[in-house]
Amino acid sequence: MFYRDERLALFIDGSNLYAAAKALGFDIDYKLLRQEFMQRGKLLRAFYYTALLENDDYSPIRPLVDWLHYNGFSMVTKPAKEFTDSQGRRKVKGNMDIELTVDAMEMAGHVDHIVLFSGDGDFRPLVEALQRRGCRVSVVSTIRSQPPMIADDLRRQADNFIELEELKDVIGRPPREPRMEPRERVEETAE
Repeated sequence: MFYRDERLALFIDGSNLYAAAKALGFDIDYKLLRQEFMQRGKLLRAFYYTALLENDDYSPIRPLVDWLHYNGFSMVTKPAKEFTDSQGRRKVKGNMDIELTVDAMEMAGHVDHIVLFSGDGDFRPLVEALQRRGCRVSVVSTIRSQPPMIADDLRRQADNFIELEELKDVIGRPPREPRMEPRERVEETAE
């Protein structure tokens, strides 16, 4: 439930939203996403959080990050950390939970409604704290993938749960031709 006169802020956990949309078989058109929420209320900010591989010659996410930056999104990035796991596999991690949490708490006094695009259960205490500060919180993720991409306790804590699959016709991009898929996202793991 949205009210036309309420002040909104979007907080997008980039890798989590990407994984949820991929699990549902579609890509997100971020221009349409922004337009959709501009119609639902007074959109003050749209934050997008992601970790970047700084030492790669080409990062598949760089064009998206640049486009979002030039098209009204507040980009929050940090370098991803690369390491080798115990089986000798190259791994990358870049957790943006703290940055998103701090920004959401800072914005809480300036908005009426926060929309969190993530299913990460680590955000349940954040949602509870935002609610104590008087903000309504909607969470966008999916329970229709196998396994579901949203933690049950996060879904129950939110004032409103928005099923990502139900937004597919509104914010989805037409599917692209199949191709070899490069490593498209940084894996998030707890530090």
